[in-house]
Amino acid sequence: MSFAKQFKKVSVKIRKKDKDADYDYKKLYSDKMIALRKKKASVVKLAKPTNPVRARELGYKAKQGVVVAMVKIRKGTGAFSRVNKGRKPKRTGYLKLTRKVSIQKMAEQRAGTKFSNCEVLNSYWVGEDGKDKYYEVILLERSHPVILADKNYVGVVNQKRRVFRGLTSAGKKGRGLANKGKGTEKNRPSIRAKGRKAK
Repeated sequence: MSFAKQFKKVSVKIRKKDKDADYDYKKLYSDKMIALRKKKASVVKLAKPTNPVRARELGYKAKQGVVVAMVKIRKGTGAFSRVNKGRKPKRTGYLKLTRKVSIQKMAEQRAGTKFSNCEVLNSYWVGEDGKDKYYEVILLERSHPVILADKNYVGVVNQKRRVFRGLTSAGKKGRGLANKGKGTEKNRPSIRAKGRKAK
């Protein structure tokens, strides 16, 4: 059975609206993760989002030129070399290190690379297991006439390579621009400005 059929089968189980049924959500989530784990490619185009409510909150519309992709990406912070000279173990700076780019932003960038004729609109978390995280990324075809005629989308597609410039929600969060007000004075205009004191 193909990945699409397996995922559809699990999604239908979740979407069934039987008020008297007592759903085992843990089992449904487990089945969903098994179906996701069996897909071969890291970036897969979907016919429609698996979580339509969340997708619509982030700007998804069921119209031509709007693409949804499922992205699988590894968990963890990556490997860091341990310093073993001239300091106590506590001061080696080995634990609690993270990458400069969040895993969600990496997922968006991979989707943007795979679909090079599209601009990334937004993304949201779908699930995770012990090894990988799964995100659904909403993309817009850059030159599609339906997208260009939509006033809500035309400004997004005019931002060329926006996912690589940190202009998506995940990108702005990583740049320290998600919050406003007291304590964020040095975040703008950028992290590199003002002597790199923003983060």
